[in-house]
Amino acid sequence: MGKDTKDLNTQDTPALENRRRFLGRSALLGLAGAGVSMGLAGCKEEAKPAAAGTAAAPAPAHAASSHEVAPGQLDEYYHFSSGGHSGEVRIIGIPSGRELRRIPVFNIDPMVGWGITNESKAIIGTNPDGSLKYNTGDTHHVHGSYKDGTYDGRWLFVNDKIHSRIARIRMDTMEVDKITELPNVMGFHGIFPDKRDPVDEKINYTTRVFCGAEFHCPLPNDGRDLDDPSKWGALFSCVDAETMEVRWQVRVDGNMDLTATSYDGKLVASNQYNTENSAELGGMMASEHDACVFLNVERIEKLVKEGKFTTIGKSKVPVVDGRKAANSDPKTAVTCYVPVGKNPHGVNASPDGKYFVCAGKLSPTSTVIELALVHKWFAGELAKERDAVVAEVELGLGPLHTGFDGKGNAYTSLFLDSQVVKWNIEKAIAFAKGDKTAKYVVDRLDVNYQPGHGFASMGETKEADGKYFNSGNKFSKDRFLPVGPLHPETEQLIDISGEKMKLIADHTAYPEPHDGIIVRRDVVKTRKIYNMDDFPNKVTAETSGIERKGNKVHVRMLSMAPAFSLPIIRVKKGDEVTLTLTNHDKIEDLTHGCAIPNYNINFIVNPQETKSVTFKADKPGAFWLYCTHFCHALHLEMRSRFLVEA
Repeated sequence: MGKDTKDLNTQDTPALENRRRFLGRSALLGLAGAGVSMGLAGCKEEAKPAAAGTAAAPAPAHAASSHEVAPGQLDEYYHFSSGGHSGEVRIIGIPSGRELRRIPVFNIDPMVGWGITNESKAIIGTNPDGSLKYNTGDTHHVHGSYKDGTYDGRWLFVNDKIHSRIARIRMDTMEVDKITELPNVMGFHGIFPDKRDPVDEKINYTTRVFCGAEFHCPLPNDGRDLDDPSKWGALFSCVDAETMEVRWQVRVDGNMDLTATSYDGKLVASNQYNTENSAELGGMMASEHDACVFLNVERIEKLVKEGKFTTIGKSKVPVVDGRKAANSDPKTAVTCYVPVGKNPHGVNASPDGKYFVCAGKLSPTSTVIELALVHKWFAGELAKERDAVVAEVELGLGPLHTGFDGKGNAYTSLFLDSQVVKWNIEKAIAFAKGDKTAKYVVDRLDVNYQPGHGFASMGETKEADGKYFNSGNKFSKDRFLPVGPLHPETEQLIDISGEKMKLIADHTAYPEPHDGIIVRRDVVKTRKIYNMDDFPNKVTAETSGIERKGNKVHVRMLSMAPAFSLPIIRVKKGDEVTLTLTNHDKIEDLTHGCAIPNYNINFIVNPQETKSVTFKADKPGAFWLYCTHFCHALHLEMRSRFLVEA
C-alpha cells in the first residue's frame, strides 16, 4: 500500500449520483405523483460496487493546523475500536475524533435491524423458538486481516468475552457476516489474525485467527468438578479465517490475556497471568513471575494431522495438550513458557518482526523477548526459556500495553502513573546487557487519566508510520461537561512524529472501549451500494405481492422513494408473517427504513439491499408501516397500511 497522503482531500467525485442532487430534483418529481416510478426518474445508473470516496470541499483560507480536520475535509485514518460491553465496534476518524459509524456485532440495533431481521438472527444465533441465543456481548479487541505484513482491507475480527464468540466483519460493507462460538471456553479475551500462513510459505495473507481464553472452567463445563477448580482448564483456539470454523484447541497453563502473532507466521503468543492456576485473588499474585506462552503452530497442526489429540465433551474440535508438564522437551514441545514480569497485561509484536513486548502490570517493567531466540528454544539450542528475554526494563507503575512507531521506539501505557512512556528498544537491550549509559526512556507524557489500551497508527503492521498514538483512558473526571454519575471515557490523541510526544486532542468515548487499530484510509475500500443479485430473496416488480400458504403469509415488497410497492397489506390475526423488502433505489446513501408500530419491527435497507423479518400477527387493527430513514421530500408520506383482521 502506498503511503503518499498529499492528495487525501482531493478525491474524485463518486461515479454514482449523490443523494443531495437526487433529493433536490426528486422533491419536484415527487409532487408530480407519488407513484413508485417517479422516485427513480432521472436515476438510471447501473448498481455496482465501488470504492469509497466523497468529493471534499476546498480547504478554507484559514487552513487548520496539521492535526485538525477542517469542515468538508476527510480524515487521514480510520480508527476501528471495540465498544466493550455495548457489544459493538466503532469507527472513528483520525485525527478529528469524529464518530463515523457504529457496527452492531453482539448487540441489538433497531436502527439497522441487527438482531431483528432474519438475516442478522441467523448470523448471531437463535434458540429453537427463533429468539436470539444471546442479546449481550463484550467486545475487547479488534484486528484486521493481513497481506504481506500489513492490512489488506478485507476483514476485521472481534471477540465477545462474555459468551466466547468471534465475529468477522466485512470491511467493504462494515457489516458482520459470520459469528462463531468457541467450545469449552470461558472469557475469550485475546485475539489476533496470523500475518501469513504458518505452514505454507507461499501463502502470504491471513488464514487463521487465534483466540486466548482468560478464565479456567471445568472441561467439559456440564456440572462436573464444580468444587474442585484444580481440575479446571483453559484452551487456546485457532479459527479458520475463511470458514470461521474452529480448527483446533490447545490446553495451556495460566489465564491468557492478549494475543500477538509473528510476522513469519510460525509463532503465536499470549501473555499469561495466574500461572499459579489459582481460583482465588491472592493466589493469582503469589509468584514473582508469570509467563508469555508461545505456541508453535506448525507442530500443533502436525499432531492434529497425525491424530494425536483428544476431544472434550460433545465438541469434535481436536485438543492438543500444551501444558508445561507435557512439553518438557523443546524439540517436540508445542508451547514455550517464557517467564516475564508479574501479572502481565499485554503482548505486542514490533513492526520489524524481531521482538515481542510484554508489559508487567504488577511489575514496573516491560519484558522484551527476541523471536529468534524463541525459535532456538524450540530447536533445543537454548538452555532455558528465560534466555529468550533480551531486556526487562523499568518504565513506571502499572505498564499495560505497547505500540510502535516503526522507528525503533515503543510507547507503553502506565495505568497507575497516568502516563505514556516512549522508549527505545535497542537502547533498552543495550542497557540490559550492561551499558548503563544507554538512556532508553526517550520521553514521558501525562494523560488523563489511567490509560488502558494504547496503539499507534499502523503500529501493528510492517508499515508503522509513527504519526499518531491513541491513549484510551479509563477515567475522564474533569475533562468534559458532567453528564451524571457515568462519565464518558477519554480517547487522547498524541502526535508522536517528533522526538517529544505532544497531546493534541481529547475525544470522548461512550464506555467502555478497549483495544483498537488505526488504519490508513487508502487501505479501506468500501462499497457505495449493494449488488441486488447478491441477495437470493430479492424482490422484483414481478415478484412483489402477498402469498398465503395456510396461516403462513409471505409479503414481498420493494421500496423506491417515496413509496412502498404495496399500499395495503392485509393479514389475519394469528398469521405468521414474513416481510421481505428490497430497496430498488440506486443512489448512494438513499436508505429506507421499515417500521411497524406495536410489532417491534424496525430495520433499514440500503440501496439494492434485501432484508426480511418474520413475526406473528397477534394484534388486530390498522397499523401504518412507515419509512424511518429520511429518504425524500415526501419521506413522511412514504407509508403502507398493515391491516390485521380479527
